[in-house]
Amino acid sequence: MPESAASTQKTAIRHDFAEVNGVRLHYASAGAGRLILFLHGFPEFWYAWKNQLAHFGRDFFAVAPDQRGYNLSSKPAEVRSYEVKFLVEDVRALARHLGHERFILVGHDWGGVVAWAFAAQYPQNLEKLVIINAPHPAIFARLLRENPVQQQASQYMLMFRSPQAEQILSANNYSFLAEKVMGFKHERFAALFNEEDRKTYLQAWSQPGALTGGLNYYRAALVGPPVDGFAVTRANDRGVDPDSIGAVTPESDQLASFTIAVPTLVIWGEKDLALPACNLDGLGEFVPDLHIRRIPDGTHWLIHEKLALVNSLLRDFIQNRPDG
Repeated sequence: MPESAASTQKTAIRHDFAEVNGVRLHYASAGAGRLILFLHGFPEFWYAWKNQLAHFGRDFFAVAPDQRGYNLSSKPAEVRSYEVKFLVEDVRALARHLGHERFILVGHDWGGVVAWAFAAQYPQNLEKLVIINAPHPAIFARLLRENPVQQQASQYMLMFRSPQAEQILSANNYSFLAEKVMGFKHERFAALFNEEDRKTYLQAWSQPGALTGGLNYYRAALVGPPVDGFAVTRANDRGVDPDSIGAVTPESDQLASFTIAVPTLVIWGEKDLALPACNLDGLGEFVPDLHIRRIPDGTHWLIHEKLALVNSLLRDFIQNRPDG
C-alpha cells in the first residue's frame, strides 16, 4: 500500500535537548536501534523530517535535530560559530550523546553540506551516507567558478548574506520564506503543507534569533557566486559594503580532501532551481562507492513532494544496497 504522510504519523515522536559542543541542541526522535540522523537545511528545522522519523522509527532510532541557529536550539551570536567545522562537531557530539559511535547520516540542503563534510572527516563513524539535493563542496566550488548556470542559480546567496536579509525575509509575516522559498502557495506544493504545517514553520521562523541563525550559515561559508558589477552597484545604492555580500570560490584542489570513503546514496530532484543536476557531473571522482538516483520531475523539496519514494530509496539503500 502506498505510504502517505498521514500514515507515518502513528509512531510517537519524542523531544529532548542535548548539551553538546558548547551549544544546546533540541532534537526530535522516534524508535530504537541503529541510529539514523537526519539533518535539515534552510529554512527548515527538525519538522522537515517528521514523516521520516515516524517511518524509520518503526525499526531504527531515528533522530532529527534543530541544527544550531534554528528553532529551539542555541543561536550563537558570532557568525564564525556557523562555520561548517563547528556544525560537523555538533553532529559528532550529538551522536555520542545519544550513545552511538557509528550511524547512518542523511542530509538535505545545508544538512547535506554538513553531512558531506562529516563523511569526509569522520568516515569511521558512518555506516552509510545519504545526500538529498546538496552539492559536494569540490563540485560546487568548480561550478561557482566556471558554470554560468550555477552562478546565476546561486545569486540568492548574495541576498541571504546581506545585512538586509532578515528584513526582506521576515517582511509581511515571513511571506518571502513561505511563498518564494518553501512555496506554500504554489500549486505544486500547496497540498503538501496543511495549515498546521504552515503555522509550525512560522512559529519556528519567529523564534528569537532563528532567522539570523539560519542566514549565518551563508555568511560564514566561504563559497558563493562571483559578485558582478550589477551586484556591487546595487549594494552601493543601498549603502551596503559590497564585501559584506560577496563570497570566494576556493580552488578545487583546496577541497581534494573531500573524498568520501563511505557507501553513499545521492538522491537528486532534477528540477531544483538553485542546484541544477550538473552538480552530479564528476561526483564519482570524489565518491568511489556512489549510487545516484535522479528524480526527473523532482524539485529541491523532494523530501516533501516525493515522500514515499524518498523513504523507499532510503530504506532500500540502508538495508539492501541499490544496484549500480
